[in-house]
Amino acid sequence: MAKKAKTEDEDASGQDAPRRGRKKLVVIAALALLAAAGGGYWFLFKRPSPEQVAAAEAAARAKRPATFLEMKDMMIGMSNGGQQDRQPIMKIKVVLEIGDPKVSEEVKPLLPRVEDAFQVFMRELRPSDLEGSAGMYRLKEELLRRVNMTVYPAKVDAVLFKELLVQ
Repeated sequence: MAKKAKTEDEDASGQDAPRRGRKKLVVIAALALLAAAGGGYWFLFKRPSPEQVAAAEAAARAKRPATFLEMKDMMIGMSNGGQQDRQPIMKIKVVLEIGDPKVSEEVKPLLPRVEDAFQVFMRELRPSDLEGSAGMYRLKEELLRRVNMTVYPAKVDAVLFKELLVQ
């Protein structure tokens, strides 16, 4: 028996090039299908539910006690907006809640800067800015933003009001 000569379209295994291309395409398609199925399974079944995530965060917070850092009492003359003869005065007592006691030690030396940032901001407030719970919430969020900018890279978790009086 005579062997037939190999043509340009055949390789050493005896298959021609179009068949090899189809086999590669089938293998690639099978791998892509398996990857998509695995991703879908992880997305639908392995991802923790929002309830599980919230429970894990609460447990992490419960493990480490928060540290409370009390700031000096501040009396600040507020802007009257040109409508009143007297300048309104705000008396405020603030406590900073910090999740890590080590961070608390980092923040203590920076308290004068924090007080300065608070006073500069609150000096421009008007009594109407603090009306209602929304005004108090905005003040709390702005003070938290300013304290975190001042003590960066340390992080303060919350600004708590012990007393807030506007006269």
